[in-house]
Amino acid sequence: MTRRLLPVISGLIAAALAASATQAQLILPGAAPAARQGAKVAPARHRSSGSSAKEVGAGAKGLAPGIASVAGRPLMLNGRAGLLQISGDDKTATIDKLELAGESVSDPSQRCVVDIVGEKPILAASAGRPDGLERFEADVPACPVPFDVLDGAVLVPSQITACVFKAADCRTAPGGLWGPEGDSLVGDAAKIVKERAEAERAMARVVRAIEDRAKDDPAAASLASDQNAFAGARDELCRNYAKESLHGYCALRATQARTALLETRLEALKAATGPATASEKGKTAKPKKGAKQP
Repeated sequence: MTRRLLPVISGLIAAALAASATQAQLILPGAAPAARQGAKVAPARHRSSGSSAKEVGAGAKGLAPGIASVAGRPLMLNGRAGLLQISGDDKTATIDKLELAGESVSDPSQRCVVDIVGEKPILAASAGRPDGLERFEADVPACPVPFDVLDGAVLVPSQITACVFKAADCRTAPGGLWGPEGDSLVGDAAKIVKERAEAERAMARVVRAIEDRAKDDPAAASLASDQNAFAGARDELCRNYAKESLHGYCALRATQARTALLETRLEALKAATGPATASEKGKTAKPKKGAKQP
């Protein structure tokens, strides 16, 4: 399976990391001296950008969130570990801060944090919208970081192998949802529940449209079957998000990302077979009474 972000979300998500983690800095070649270590950045509270679930899911129509929805916001993996801060526009994004939390290679019982420091910020090139959401790819040494942009969060695919920083004796796994600190979302639980319901309805509409084509289109049938695994994959993705049971933020964003992907796949199906299903194409309209037959 290709490395898509949410055809079915799967893979290992980083475990909860202890607050007393050892911190090491990885200074990129030609880097300037690092800034003060251990500085804390207060996480931003959840704030809706005004995009409805329908808009977030309409990636094929270019309505999905862009870099502006995450620019300048401190994002944490699973709302609890590391730090990712991004700036830029929809053509070029810049990773201004990146801290990856993990475990010591020599002693897995010890936690560590690698602070990626460079003379210049790390550039992330646009990779278009292959799954409906704006995708960027950052070439971080020893740990490439592709990510899809959601409203106030980014989704990084799980990787087959962990990222190992030998100089820092640290192994990390950056895959998962990077969003606001979990504690900061609890007060917005009611709003998140409402947005989640809208997202579920938007996804259901797209799924029905795909199922309508499934009888005559093997690709649509495969996509409809793939959808059956989504709920379990979403649970796997979100089980480690901080305070998820109290706010449901990760499940909301995962549902919106899945809807964007389904919208994109549905548009591709329409482009390949036309707006009507094969069975609909085979139907002929009944001639009006009295009309001459050809």
